[in-house]
Amino acid sequence: MENPPWDAHELTVGQVAARSGVAVSALHFYEKKGLIGSRRTVGNQRRYARDVLRRVAFIRVSQRVGIPLNDIRDALAELPEERTPTPRDWARLSSAWRGELDVRIEQLQRLRNDLIGCIGCGCLSLHHCRLANPADRLGALGPGPRRLLTDPPPAS
Repeated sequence: MENPPWDAHELTVGQVAARSGVAVSALHFYEKKGLIGSRRTVGNQRRYARDVLRRVAFIRVSQRVGIPLNDIRDALAELPEERTPTPRDWARLSSAWRGELDVRIEQLQRLRNDLIGCIGCGCLSLHHCRLANPADRLGALGPGPRRLLTDPPPAS
């Protein structure tokens, strides 16, 4: 696909897909979820403002670090329409997620460190789990792998 001129104000869905590296179907999905927007031509074809490229990049990076789509949509709603976000805009958005990412990093480090001996005390059938979860204390907190969702169990 031919690149749009550098001064083009609107891009076709194919141009956005080619430039962003995101499939057309993903762009349609993002639009359906309210993450990006387009206008329709008289012929009912989508046209995107150039700032959508930055928004798509933000969506992809945010998804890669595990931010839920609803949170991404809420963050993007805070950005001004039809203006390329500034570094200050991105700093404000990313700072809101810093605490959540720190918790996620801690959980991943705990998973990495415990991976050989335990899968988060969700199986409750491995004999080794009795070392990390004696008398199935974590079972009272509900089903599933509890050690990765909450603080580690107290030492025995």
